[in-house]
Amino acid sequence: MWIERLARFGYATKGAVYGLIGLLALMAAFSSGGKTTGTRGALRTIAAQPLGQILLALIAVGLVGYAIWRIVEAIQDPDRKGSDFKGIVTRIGYIISGLIYASLAFNAALLAIGAGGGGGGDSKQTWTARLLSQPFGQWLVGTIGAILIGIGLYRIYKAYRIKFRKKLNLRELDYKQEKWVVNVCRFGITARGVIFMMLGFFLIQAARQFDPSEVQGLDGALQTLARQPYGKFLLAIAAFGLVAYAVYMFVQARYRQIQTY
Repeated sequence: MWIERLARFGYATKGAVYGLIGLLALMAAFSSGGKTTGTRGALRTIAAQPLGQILLALIAVGLVGYAIWRIVEAIQDPDRKGSDFKGIVTRIGYIISGLIYASLAFNAALLAIGAGGGGGGDSKQTWTARLLSQPFGQWLVGTIGAILIGIGLYRIYKAYRIKFRKKLNLRELDYKQEKWVVNVCRFGITARGVIFMMLGFFLIQAARQFDPSEVQGLDGALQTLARQPYGKFLLAIAAFGLVAYAVYMFVQARYRQIQTY
């Protein structure tokens, strides 16, 4: 079905974006001309390359496909998450994820036609400032931060228990290949979990200090790691983790069991 094709293309596209972020961070860690950046920064890097606009157009289509798949997951519930509290929360998470990647696809499309794209960090800080200005704004921002930390911890738990394995059809791989694929995926999911926890911590700091400038995106998380003692070493680990997460997305694109009913 067309939804399945779009979903697989979407997973592959998401993997390409995170792979580029990881490679740029890895180059920065080894002082090879790279830089720490987030998803929108990766898109701007692609835009500066030969045939960048064509690549961005393909990325926009792929991310739209991924966004549509997330909405389908939320509405049709092919993974049988159910309608209890946990299932509803999970499915709402799918919708939020779909909206985020639809926004990123829109950004890629704007860059592809030369209309520019919004910066990630400033928009996060703007929205945080709006939330902080509301009644109970500090509690709201702090709660969102705590939720992100919880998501990060769950991703690490998911990697540890290999919960993602049951969604993959790896029967065509031999034992060694399957073990290698699973371990790389576990590392990538863990790395993304740690980054979610860092983003949540930034939000909690913003709430405590009533300061939207404390909010950072993926690029800010990588820069924070780089500023720590042994920063290049920590940045390199995070970069390898993002590359591993990209591999996980490619594995999803190829081997995920996708039901659209």
